[in-house]
Amino acid sequence: MATYGFHSSHEQIHPAELLKAVVQAEQAGFTAAMSSDHFSPWSARQGQSAFAWSWLGAAMQATNLPFGVVNAPGQRYHPAIIAQAIGTLGAMFPDRFWAALGTGEASNEHITGDRWPRKAVRTARLRECVDVIRALLAGEEVSHDGLVTVDRARLWTRPQTPPKLIGAAVSVETARWCAEWADGLITVNAPIGTLREMVSAYRDAGGRGRLALQVHLSWAEDDDTATAIAHDQWRSNVFRPPVCWDLDTAELFDVVSEDVRPSAVAEAVNISSDLGWHAARLNEYAELGFEEIYLHHVGQEQGAFLDAFGAKVLPQLR
Repeated sequence: MATYGFHSSHEQIHPAELLKAVVQAEQAGFTAAMSSDHFSPWSARQGQSAFAWSWLGAAMQATNLPFGVVNAPGQRYHPAIIAQAIGTLGAMFPDRFWAALGTGEASNEHITGDRWPRKAVRTARLRECVDVIRALLAGEEVSHDGLVTVDRARLWTRPQTPPKLIGAAVSVETARWCAEWADGLITVNAPIGTLREMVSAYRDAGGRGRLALQVHLSWAEDDDTATAIAHDQWRSNVFRPPVCWDLDTAELFDVVSEDVRPSAVAEAVNISSDLGWHAARLNEYAELGFEEIYLHHVGQEQGAFLDAFGAKVLPQLR
């Protein structure tokens, strides 16, 4: 049976309010949570972007939920620092934390002033980072010279069991590549056929561990309001790679999304006022083999969504 979790969107919600929301999510019946990790929102309308790692410590103390975070080591974050962050949360909250690692987006990484590498270089850099992080979590002293440089790093505080390192993928090719190194796979909602291909690519390549899915959705008491929420908050998130990887400011995303129509947003976000419809979509994802499903209501107000889904949707999924 799938686990249903709450996605904590730092780009949209002030961290104090997001902390209240994740506590409410646990009370509503969600049994897991995950967090974004961005320096910049996708749109000025979203208007937030707090430091995820500070918030994760508070959220894990405030709840009993297992948590994950999606992170891009290699440019904004040195992999030894990410290993230390993962190790600290794993030591404080044993067996409750995982990290999904991906190649990142320019909107977050350009802040260092370093050149934003082409995709093949980012992929190779991530692979080096994975090896560095694993070795540090295993207690090794690490020196490395490559696309990232590490000099005699060692973690002095580590959990007894290293947290899982999950592969983050939005394409079939990346899902297949993640099978080489990942302890599981996470992706985002897409057409059922595409998701089926991603699951097969990962598993057929020998991919191990659990499959996780982040589901963007918009719910309100009526369809027009649900559509308006999605269009306001998520129309800058409908662009396929490489656009979403390579644009580097929220203002640019707002410019290129000026003419995005609500129908286009509906291809990336599950939009409906019908709670039974949402439950049916979530059951479809579980039938594909996704064992962890994280719900992201793309509105900035989370309370009504959590109450409604806790009372009416989660019971239909069990």
